[in-house]
Amino acid sequence: MKMLKAIVRPEAADMVADALAEAGHNSMTKINAFGRGKQNGIMLGSVHYDELPKTIIMLVVEDESVEEVLKIIKYKAYTGNFGDGKIFITPVDKVLTVRTGALGL
Repeated sequence: MKMLKAIVRPEAADMVADALAEAGHNSMTKINAFGRGKQNGIMLGSVHYDELPKTIIMLVVEDESVEEVLKIIKYKAYTGNFGDGKIFITPVDKVLTVRTGALGL
């Protein structure tokens, strides 16, 4: 299993979530956040916006679904501009459901 954490533009988050649900990946967490990447914020006129709004989408999928999920996120979040986002992929050793104590997805 892998955990994918996608940091995307807020305006792309619903499109990404809808496309993932349509593909059968219904379980996810969306978190509103602020941050900056390599672009160090943006300048609008004489005002520098250091931290920009972002949305973090987190989900855990089986290894064989990772490439499909990456393709969906990249396609739906892409604008071609700085700040489109990042996707972090990490291994998941174990999943435990709090209510039932069941192991696994």
